[in-house]
Amino acid sequence: MLFTTSRFIFFLLGVILIYQLLPQKFRWIWLLISSYIFYCFSGIKHLIYITVTSFSTYLASIMLDRIQKEQASYLKENKESLSREERKAYKAAMKSRQRRWLVLCMLLNFGILAVLKYTDFMIANINGILGAAGSKRQLAFMNFVLPLGISFYTFQTMGYLIDVYREKYPAEKNPFKLALFTSFFPQLIQGPINRFDELKESLFAGRKLTINNVSFGTQRILWGFFKKLVIADRLLVAVSTIIHNTDEYQGVYVLVGMFFYAITLYADFTGGIDIAIGVAEIFGIPFRENFERPFFSKSIAEYWRRWHMSLSSWFRDYMFYPISVSKPMLDLSKFCRKHVGDWLGKRIPIYLASIIVWFTTGIWHGAAWNFVVWGLLNCLVILVSQECTPLYEKFHNRLKVGNSFWYRMFQVLRTFWLMSFLRTLDCYQNVGLTFRMYSTIFTRFNLMELFRGGLMKLGLTRYDYIVLVPAVCLLLLVSLTGRKGSVRKQLSAKPVMVRYLVYFAIFLAVLILGAYGVGYDSSQFIYSRF
Repeated sequence: MLFTTSRFIFFLLGVILIYQLLPQKFRWIWLLISSYIFYCFSGIKHLIYITVTSFSTYLASIMLDRIQKEQASYLKENKESLSREERKAYKAAMKSRQRRWLVLCMLLNFGILAVLKYTDFMIANINGILGAAGSKRQLAFMNFVLPLGISFYTFQTMGYLIDVYREKYPAEKNPFKLALFTSFFPQLIQGPINRFDELKESLFAGRKLTINNVSFGTQRILWGFFKKLVIADRLLVAVSTIIHNTDEYQGVYVLVGMFFYAITLYADFTGGIDIAIGVAEIFGIPFRENFERPFFSKSIAEYWRRWHMSLSSWFRDYMFYPISVSKPMLDLSKFCRKHVGDWLGKRIPIYLASIIVWFTTGIWHGAAWNFVVWGLLNCLVILVSQECTPLYEKFHNRLKVGNSFWYRMFQVLRTFWLMSFLRTLDCYQNVGLTFRMYSTIFTRFNLMELFRGGLMKLGLTRYDYIVLVPAVCLLLLVSLTGRKGSVRKQLSAKPVMVRYLVYFAIFLAVLILGAYGVGYDSSQFIYSRF
């Protein structure tokens, strides 16, 4: 059930109505029931996966919590009789017990994700190796169907488990509350990936609906509809035309495809996140923001601090830092310092941790080498940029351009186009084809083709462009306005007539200008496949 379908709108209205009629203490239970009903629309058989994740995480977290309490009680009772070495040995033994539960649960849940998402990818690679070796034997593909939101809810629950292991907060004692945290329906399709300590108070509180929350939430939902239906779904037609007709659309069309895809992906993904945040806001549940004007970034590293922030912070907190300061990594760093030198020894943990994280980021986005190469290229650009920072500073100081408006504009445009080049790996069928299409930009570039009606051959009409140009300009204007704070709060300070004219205009734009498909259902959200 997509957010932008009439079915979802009626479903949401029904959830809101019953939620408001129920006593406060039962409201979180209704949200859990509603979430499982929502999940059933993607396939009842898939309920087993999200249920296994919820139950296994609950069991493991309870065991972690029990071991922590057992340790605290034992140390308190034997405070006087235990020596320092005995206390240390006891703590190490208890930590080992906790680690076994942590690893077991993570292996189970990441194992389920890996089998369902990457089995056919591995089979394809094995078949390729067998073919290259001259063997006619080929393994059959399993064709597993990926359950809705499995990447998102697996990462979210494993983050919770790691936090309990780190004693950031105690384990949730009610298994049904943890199930709600895992399955809360607005976050299932494409996130954001939330943290338990940020949601636990509001998620289970059953807060009464307020005019302010309903109003702000509805505004956010409406803006998400506008991005998705008016911009993303319309531009996707041109992107699909370019990437599926590679013999015809080369050279300048590859650049056009990059530009259109960047806008499409941003409008699609942020539109879905806006709807998710808006739905949660109606119930008084604050989701973390997932974007902070990423196209105004002046470097790739800054871009990734602004784009899909909940995923980036997950990889940073639960992968990069633990790997880079782990004992094996520190031992390797020490060895390199001794035998190679301090320069490389200091960088080894950062380099290796970055490569592991970006490889995982790439493969998380899709079971294909395109995504792996995309992730590693991001890693390469970021690491090279970090190493070149002293040179950049010398350049800025010598030419005195570091703080100038035009140089900042150059940095923003450079980052946008560099990310657009990398993002093209999402589009074409394989890595080789992607780089061949890159080469046509230099070998078959024909700018005048666009002025001879080339843009009208991409499946978009003159009417589509008339709609898209002001819609994208409005998207840019809202982003610029957001630099001064929440746009909705700024709008709420305007006169009532102005506010409601804006709301009504966006509503009409969605209703009249939305690019609807068969049965008035929009196309699938791009990130829902993850």
